[in-house]
Amino acid sequence: MQLSAGKLWSLRRLADPGGRFKMTAVDQRPPFFKLIRDKRATDQVDYADVVALKVALARTLAPLSSAMLLDPVWAYPNAIDDVRPSQGLILTLEDHAFDEDAGGRRSRPIGDWSVEKIKRLGADGVKVLIWYRPDADPAVCAHQEAFVEAVGRACAAHDLCFVLELLVYPFAGAAGPDAVDDPAARPGLVVESLRRFTDPRFGVDLFKLESPVAADLVPDPDRGPGAADCQAWFDRMGALTTRPWVMLSAGADMEAFRRILVYAYRAGASGYLCGRAIWWRAAQNFPDMAALERALTDEGIAYMREINALTDDLAAPWTDHGAFAGGALLADAGPDFVHAYGRA
Repeated sequence: MQLSAGKLWSLRRLADPGGRFKMTAVDQRPPFFKLIRDKRATDQVDYADVVALKVALARTLAPLSSAMLLDPVWAYPNAIDDVRPSQGLILTLEDHAFDEDAGGRRSRPIGDWSVEKIKRLGADGVKVLIWYRPDADPAVCAHQEAFVEAVGRACAAHDLCFVLELLVYPFAGAAGPDAVDDPAARPGLVVESLRRFTDPRFGVDLFKLESPVAADLVPDPDRGPGAADCQAWFDRMGALTTRPWVMLSAGADMEAFRRILVYAYRAGASGYLCGRAIWWRAAQNFPDMAALERALTDEGIAYMREINALTDDLAAPWTDHGAFAGGALLADAGPDFVHAYGRA
């Protein structure tokens, strides 16, 4: 398969030299806000507190990461010096706030922020988290799909890697238990949501996916009861992907995410893009930043080394994905490249 020059270069930069993604996210916003409010016992969230947390995480964890995912409000302006020029960089596009009613959630970009700006500052990728479930109101689904399609077109125009993160969610004000919390229904929602966005019109280059099985229900992959059924769901997800994919942790703890990665790698995933599984326990030391950094240095780094080794052992290089059966090749390579590149 041929890739445009910018997208090929982006994917190469986001991965390690072996073609595996070991990417750390510090772009989260609501989890940081809640942590600060809880620890400070206040309804207010100070900009400096959010910055302090994100800078500590980036400084400590970037050296073990193939790429970093930063938000443009708190992380990028203050932690970019902790990202090596030789490693990959992804910037968040979506606002953490969303519109919600009984029909579902509608996403939107951060105000005055765009794919063009992300390209101009030199990033390798654009990340969009899209809240999606196929049983949402059709108008909501149409809105979410239109948002993703517009980002995909912009990423194609600016020749930049598009990383799509998919998350299912509970409906607001639902009467009775929501399907997201039903162990029998949730996997189907996750897999069917992915199916929608494999259409080429969305222009996704790398999928960032959640476990189809709730993290606290994922069994030991080698000897736990239900392991075969769990693997089957991951295999369904892997078979659907039309581009390389990585796992997100979605708040899973260290042990649960370790198990999730084994299932995902056996299903063909090429790495991870996660945050809280690595640093959430250390972050509980806030506002004692010295204690937080000690915990990151001891426990967080040790955990990253462990999952990085697991990634080396089990994950498939992104170029091994079925989309690249003939290799990941530069489009328009040859004597006419300067004329062909960028031609609509």
